[in-house]
Amino acid sequence: MTTYKSTQPTAHKKLVIKLGGSMLASLTDTFFDEIKKLKAAGAEIVIVHGGGPAINQALKERKINTYTHNGIRVTNEDAISIVTGTLIGTVNPYLTGRLNRAGIPAVGLNGEDGTLIECTYLDQDTYGYVGHIESINIDLLEQLQKIDYIPVVACIGATIDGTALNINGDTVASEIALEWGADELLLVTDTPGVKFHEETVEELTPEQIDLWILSGDIYGGMIPKVRAAVECLESGIPQVNIVNDSLEGTSILGKKVLV
Repeated sequence: MTTYKSTQPTAHKKLVIKLGGSMLASLTDTFFDEIKKLKAAGAEIVIVHGGGPAINQALKERKINTYTHNGIRVTNEDAISIVTGTLIGTVNPYLTGRLNRAGIPAVGLNGEDGTLIECTYLDQDTYGYVGHIESINIDLLEQLQKIDYIPVVACIGATIDGTALNINGDTVASEIALEWGADELLLVTDTPGVKFHEETVEELTPEQIDLWILSGDIYGGMIPKVRAAVECLESGIPQVNIVNDSLEGTSILGKKVLV
């Protein structure tokens, strides 16, 4: 069965690519080659990244304990400075630098740059310095596209008074995709899409995902990945793709397909 291919015609397509923090250190030259092909085919691209492993290491070195609640990192006053410093000071320049060295013009951004991501507290008593997105400055992203730069967005927002807030990376990516009117959201993972009987599936629907979770054909770490994809799809994004760093994998669609 043919897998999702990034090299399909993409003229004028708007793509948001979400890179999990665990993927950043293992990105191969193939990833950057695929980005070049997409750009050459006329796609407009925004890259959103996390930084979980780097943040965990930095917190451990400073003996700051954090935990997750409902899938969200509870971020206290001590932790937010580490999270912000790691994402903005280390991870974002690393990824932006690799893109530029690969010949792909890119600009690193965080939520306070150009008031890109304006937030309020999600629930300060429960989560601490974690943000709820109120608005995204899409005009800034579009202006960078006009001069052929890829925005590379770290998952940090800011309140009106400039307080930095941590935000889940999938949330940032999906909100940007929705506000920008993206055609596709690509979730880059360490697996090449969803497999059925050891073969990567080209397309899936939410209904099939539910059935395959119940049957055990989708299991383990793939379950949260497909559920995140379905949540993005249900929020209004036309197509969500679970792909590897070659941008090959499975498309999750809101229509019935035969497998």
